[in-house]
Amino acid sequence: MSGKVFDYKKEYKDLYMPKQLPVLIDVPAMSLIMVDGQGDPNNNPDFQQAVELLYGLSFTIKMSKMKGRQPDGYFEYVVPPLEGLWWIGSGEFSFEQRGNWLWTLMIRQPEFVTADFFEWARVELKKKKALPVERARFAAFTEGLCVQIMHVGPYATEPETMEKIDTFIKANALESKVGRGGKHHEIYLSDPRKAKPESMKTVLRCPVERLTEE
Repeated sequence: MSGKVFDYKKEYKDLYMPKQLPVLIDVPAMSLIMVDGQGDPNNNPDFQQAVELLYGLSFTIKMSKMKGRQPDGYFEYVVPPLEGLWWIGSGEFSFEQRGNWLWTLMIRQPEFVTADFFEWARVELKKKKALPVERARFAAFTEGLCVQIMHVGPYATEPETMEKIDTFIKANALESKVGRGGKHHEIYLSDPRKAKPESMKTVLRCPVERLTEE
């Protein structure tokens, strides 16, 4: 990959750049840095700290080459986008009732990142910033069969796009796993601090299972 900056969004367009119509996809296993939390993400210091942790660790790993500490197999890459898993302890997940939300924020890591190297990154970040790096963990995640769609617009209008997913699920003999071990998944392709609300892009993903065999 010498001479090329690897961009996961461009190399895996099926995962990160879907159309504005629902599609069924089998998401492969990947490694991510994850931070857990709970509650409404708006005006939530715990949520903001999780975001800071994830980017701090991700850029520590990316810039390891500057200290000559890059691991075997290192290649130049664009840090993948922030993602979020959202669910509740019991009952039906609601976009309006946010106080009981549970969440995991995460950022995908290149294949060369190992558990040992992640530990190195935690130590390095701790030297620079007074952050609770112990909140972060490095783990493999296999999502499997999902229905996903590109949502364009503010987060508040996501329920309208999710209705398209729900219609697709019913029409294709599928069943949502959200609330049954699965979690509502969002991938944030736009920076809400810079993008206009009406132009923000967010991948919405719903884990599913088949009701009948093909």
